[in-house]
Amino acid sequence: MSPCINKCLLLLALLHGGAVLAAPFAVEQAAPGVYVHRGEHRDINAGYGGDICNIGFIIGSKGVAVIDSGGSPKIGAQLREAIRKVTDLPILFVINTHVHPDHVFGNAAFKKDNPTFVGHENLAAGMEQRKEVYLRNQAEWVGADAAGSELIPPALQIGGAQSIDLGGRTLLLTAYAPAHSHSDLTVFDTATATLWTGDLLFVERTPSMDGNLQGWLQAIAQLRAIPAERAIPGHGPVVQEWHGALDNVQRYLTTLLEDVRAAIRQGLGLQQTIESAARSEQGKWVLFDTINRRNVSFMYLVLEWE
Repeated sequence: MSPCINKCLLLLALLHGGAVLAAPFAVEQAAPGVYVHRGEHRDINAGYGGDICNIGFIIGSKGVAVIDSGGSPKIGAQLREAIRKVTDLPILFVINTHVHPDHVFGNAAFKKDNPTFVGHENLAAGMEQRKEVYLRNQAEWVGADAAGSELIPPALQIGGAQSIDLGGRTLLLTAYAPAHSHSDLTVFDTATATLWTGDLLFVERTPSMDGNLQGWLQAIAQLRAIPAERAIPGHGPVVQEWHGALDNVQRYLTTLLEDVRAAIRQGLGLQQTIESAARSEQGKWVLFDTINRRNVSFMYLVLEWE
């Protein structure tokens, strides 16, 4: 690094009291009235910061629906501020696509708006079951930004399919059997044919297992029937050719399933299976070594009793 750049960086640090300068909270318009903030490709661990999944909002003539809120009240507040830069319409709904902490801990930032919190019919139970662990881990995960963290269960619980109206804009909410998680919900904006998949679709980032792998493969088949022109995945960029992205997830999950089953049939132990299963997918995904290791461990414990 040149001396000039070093001096510039030092000056910036001094001007800001030595603090690290945070990147601005960027929001892009994926379709008319549909806005998304892309999370970073980081693992959820100590100091991950709470900003790793895609979150955003949809605007109708009557009000706004938030789709996932981020991993801390601070991220939720930044999303709320981004909404207020675009519209003064009331925030009517906060929709959580599933239980994972990177998607739900921003809910608290929207309590002042008195929205209807929405989620899968299994979401409230999942939040209650994981509440103690998630809240205990928040300080380690996001540091001082954990202040005010709480798990807010859905008042509107979706089983099957149900529509909500934003005013001239209908959102179709669909609940799924256990797949990526036990509380997966998709949101289809019929006005723009935009599908928010939650973590049923990963782009670039290695898919992570916390539900039922065979159920996830079935959910992928269901997703293919939705007449969407673009998809907003739980992680990764918005995609127009989203069926190809689904193909990638399906290939990875199928490989994982087949390789773990084969390892068990061959009598391989867990550690040997971790080192070998789905290795053909290495190099095709971000964070592969970390996430695939967890996926193999999860699936080994499930499949060894088949």
